[in-house]
Amino acid sequence: MMQPTRTKFRKAHKGRIHGRAKGGSSLNFGAFGLKALTAGRVTARELEACRRAITRHIKRSGRMWIRVFPDVPVSKKPTEVRMGKGKGNPEYWVVRIEPGKIMFELDGVPPTLANEAFMLGAAKLSVRTKIVTRPGHAAA
Repeated sequence: MMQPTRTKFRKAHKGRIHGRAKGGSSLNFGAFGLKALTAGRVTARELEACRRAITRHIKRSGRMWIRVFPDVPVSKKPTEVRMGKGKGNPEYWVVRIEPGKIMFELDGVPPTLANEAFMLGAAKLSVRTKIVTRPGHAAA
């Protein structure tokens, strides 16, 4: 699973996701991409499950890029612990996804295969997505 090797601060504020993606909203590497339509926090486990589903379906042909990285720690207090006494320990890592953000890209695979792979991967994510295609390539 993806997580930073080291961070400047151990714990982060919850924060809010406002507006649309400022960068990373267009295809930069591959011919096909999986684009977020809604905002949300996607965990490292979800990203790993999506990555596995896509790579297994394309059977290691072509090339895949992951355009997002879980860099926000989410803390959680242990079970049956009273409130107060400070913030809990970091439990897992998430990436804040804005609408319009490209999350995965594929190249070197047929359009139908890319479409099927992204459909399988999108089922693992907690945000709504759509499949986008670079102009000049057959629609996925």
